[in-house]
Amino acid sequence: MEPVRTCVGCRARTTRSSLLRVVARDLVPTGTVLVVDETASLPGRGAWLHPSSECFQTAVTRRAFGRALRVEGSLDTSTLENRLNGTVNP
Repeated sequence: MEPVRTCVGCRARTTRSSLLRVVARDLVPTGTVLVVDETASLPGRGAWLHPSSECFQTAVTRRAFGRALRVEGSLDTSTLENRLNGTVNP
Protein backbone atom coordinates (compact mmCIF):
# COMPACT_ATOMS: atom_id res chain seq x y z
CA MET A 1 0.00 0.00 0.00
CA GLU A 2 1.37 3.39 -1.02
CA PRO A 3 1.76 6.15 1.60
CA VAL A 4 -0.87 8.89 1.72
CA ARG A 5 0.02 12.60 1.95
CA THR A 6 -2.01 15.82 2.22
CA CYS A 7 -1.83 18.58 -0.41
CA VAL A 8 -0.94 21.91 1.23
CA GLY A 9 -3.16 23.70 -1.29
CA CYS A 10 -6.53 21.94 -1.30
CA ARG A 11 -5.90 19.84 1.86
CA ALA A 12 -7.06 16.67 0.08
CA ARG A 13 -5.40 13.41 1.06
CA THR A 14 -4.09 11.30 -1.80
CA THR A 15 -1.32 8.88 -2.70
CA ARG A 16 2.23 10.14 -2.61
CA SER A 17 2.84 9.39 -6.31
CA SER A 18 0.17 11.88 -7.43
CA LEU A 19 1.74 14.80 -5.53
CA LEU A 20 4.92 16.88 -5.90
CA ARG A 21 7.25 17.20 -2.92
CA VAL A 22 8.74 20.65 -2.45
CA VAL A 23 11.48 21.69 -0.04
CA ALA A 24 12.90 25.06 0.97
CA ARG A 25 16.52 25.78 0.07
CA ASP A 26 18.48 28.76 1.35
CA LEU A 27 20.31 30.45 -1.50
CA VAL A 28 22.36 33.32 -0.14
CA PRO A 29 21.82 36.02 -2.79
CA THR A 30 18.14 35.27 -3.47
CA GLY A 31 16.88 34.12 -0.06
CA THR A 32 14.80 31.01 0.54
CA VAL A 33 13.57 29.28 -2.62
CA LEU A 34 11.04 26.48 -3.06
CA VAL A 35 12.53 23.60 -5.04
CA VAL A 36 10.73 20.56 -6.48
CA ASP A 37 12.15 17.36 -5.02
CA GLU A 38 11.86 14.98 -7.99
CA THR A 39 13.06 11.89 -6.13
CA ALA A 40 11.48 12.77 -2.77
CA SER A 41 14.87 12.25 -1.17
CA LEU A 42 16.25 15.73 -0.43
CA PRO A 43 16.96 16.35 3.24
CA GLY A 44 14.72 18.53 5.38
CA ARG A 45 11.04 19.06 5.77
CA GLY A 46 8.91 18.66 2.68
CA ALA A 47 5.48 19.87 1.66
CA TRP A 48 3.27 17.99 -0.77
CA LEU A 49 1.27 19.66 -3.53
CA HIS A 50 -0.94 18.58 -6.42
CA PRO A 51 0.82 19.53 -9.68
CA SER A 52 -1.85 22.11 -10.55
CA SER A 53 -1.91 25.89 -10.64
CA GLU A 54 -5.11 25.95 -8.59
CA CYS A 55 -3.56 24.13 -5.62
CA PHE A 56 -0.41 26.23 -5.93
CA GLN A 57 -2.35 29.52 -5.85
CA THR A 58 -4.43 28.33 -2.89
CA ALA A 59 -1.27 27.37 -0.99
CA VAL A 60 0.34 30.76 -1.71
CA THR A 61 -2.80 32.64 -0.66
CA ARG A 62 -3.05 30.66 2.58
CA ARG A 63 0.73 30.96 3.19
CA ALA A 64 0.73 27.20 3.58
CA PHE A 65 4.29 26.64 2.35
CA GLY A 66 5.84 28.66 5.17
CA ARG A 67 3.82 26.83 7.81
CA ALA A 68 4.35 23.36 6.36
CA LEU A 69 8.09 23.87 5.91
CA ARG A 70 8.48 25.88 9.13
CA VAL A 71 10.19 28.74 7.32
CA GLU A 72 10.00 32.29 8.64
CA GLY A 73 9.89 35.21 6.24
CA SER A 74 9.16 35.19 2.53
CA LEU A 75 9.65 32.31 0.12
CA ASP A 76 10.55 32.62 -3.55
CA THR A 77 7.93 30.48 -5.28
CA SER A 78 8.77 31.51 -8.86
CA THR A 79 10.65 28.30 -9.70
CA LEU A 80 7.71 26.15 -8.63
CA GLU A 81 5.20 28.44 -10.34
CA ASN A 82 7.16 28.30 -13.62
CA ARG A 83 7.30 24.52 -13.43
CA LEU A 84 3.54 24.23 -12.89
CA ASN A 85 2.78 26.69 -15.69
CA GLY A 86 5.13 24.88 -18.06
CA THR A 87 7.44 27.85 -18.59
CA VAL A 88 11.19 27.87 -18.36
CA ASN A 89 13.01 30.33 -16.12
CA PRO A 90 15.39 32.49 -18.21
